[in-house]
Amino acid sequence: MRTEGRPPAAVCEGVVRIYWSRSGDVHALKGVDVVVPAGRLTAVTGPSGSGKSSLLRILAAQDRPTAGRAEVAGEALGTLSVRRLRALRRRHIGYVFPRPAQNLSPHLDGREHLALAARFRGVPRDRARHEAEELLDRLGIADRADHLPGELSGGEQQRLAFAQAVIGGPALVVADEPTGELDSATTADLLAAVRELTRTGTTVVLATHDPLAAGAADQVVHLRSGAVAHEEVAGRRLAVIDGDGRVQLPEEALRRFAARRVQIELTDDGVVLREPS
Repeated sequence: MRTEGRPPAAVCEGVVRIYWSRSGDVHALKGVDVVVPAGRLTAVTGPSGSGKSSLLRILAAQDRPTAGRAEVAGEALGTLSVRRLRALRRRHIGYVFPRPAQNLSPHLDGREHLALAARFRGVPRDRARHEAEELLDRLGIADRADHLPGELSGGEQQRLAFAQAVIGGPALVVADEPTGELDSATTADLLAAVRELTRTGTTVVLATHDPLAAGAADQVVHLRSGAVAHEEVAGRRLAVIDGDGRVQLPEEALRRFAARRVQIELTDDGVVLREPS
């Protein structure tokens, strides 16, 4: 499926998220700018406390930004009522939790999971049945479709979770550490299946600490202390410039500027940042 020319699945511009607690305000996100291209696999990485979970909650329309603009499936989250936000999640967003058992009901087999998810998304029964068989086959679990989750391996459960999240063609599938409980071989198989989904036009964003998952992504967004430290696209490391002209430097580059001052030189072919002489 062609993805060129499609609008982004999600956009964050200057997103700030502050949580209030008795011990004080927590600035989880500090002006995050992220574009999630349609039909691609985007990984969000960073150490614990970097803001991954907060960003995922906003992309999944489970939360709203305190400031800034977040748009998912063409809808600005800040202007939606609670009812419309719920409708957006149900129709346009799929979600995969970290633990396989969190995603599935122990009393439903594979086909029953997909039928239920399709019904929630308003997919006609005949179309849902056909789409379910295609997904089960594409994800390599067609021969396990009549089994209960307890009869599936962890990798098979996560494949079924992705099939459940994808059925009905949501604009975005958000996955939180989907490989966290899988071994490296099973992780590689799952990532290959997810890549196959993106080739059909599905957009996936996953938060991960796993180098294998990050390595499989088309785009990697690295968070540090609630801000985008840098992005990686097609093997290139890109610094991010926010709407006010601030540049987020990678940590190893930031260490070069202990005084937090930089000398800027404009050249014919670019901009050079140097330590002040």
